[in-house]
This record gives sequence, structure tokens and C-alpha cells, in this order.
Amino acid sequence: MKKKQSIEHTQLLVLSLLAGEDMYGYQMIMELARRSDRTFEMKEGTLYPVLHGLEKDGYVEAYQQEAPTGRMRKYYHLTRRGGAALKTEAEAWKTYSGAVNAVLRSSPGLNLA
Repeated sequence: MKKKQSIEHTQLLVLSLLAGEDMYGYQMIMELARRSDRTFEMKEGTLYPVLHGLEKDGYVEAYQQEAPTGRMRKYYHLTRRGGAALKTEAEAWKTYSGAVNAVLRSSPGLNLA
């Protein structure tokens, strides 16, 4: 049986942004920075290869739409397959991060509550 390939953490963040609404690239960059209190400040050179990979894997679809300014923008939409991947990977991340936090909390001298 072939092992299912898991998505990268950057892909997980992008999929989570698209779970709420379709977005264009710059909008994703700004929203990720806002939601993470500027911890994640993704560059376009990082975002677009991630989006192209997600599109190739069938997790997102892209379409063109005119912005209120009249300029055409490329929006990305989470597919059903992308939503399923997001749910699976979010659960895996929750388990992983919970285990890391448990180890850190039990480490003498760290005082992490």
C-alpha cells in the first residue's frame, strides 16, 4: 500500500486561509500576517509556488475575476479534495503540536504553563 503524502506546513496555512473564502495572492499574504500577529509574513516568491503545487494536486482551483478597480485578479478556491486534506492535516498538526507542548511543559526549568 502506498503511503499518503502529507502536505507541508506552508500548504496547511494556505489551505486554511482558503477554507473561509476565495482569495487572491496578496490578500492571502496580508490575511496570514494578520491572523498570525505578523509571525508569518510570506513573500510572493514563497506563496505562488505553493499555490501552483496545490493547484497541481487538485487541492485548489484558480479563476480570473475583475476587481472593483477594473483590474483582473487571479483568485484561488479550495476544492472538495483540498478541504478533506485540510481537515486531515489539521488533525495531524493538532496531535503533533499537542505532543510537542506536552514535552515542553514537562521540561524542568522552562516554566511553560
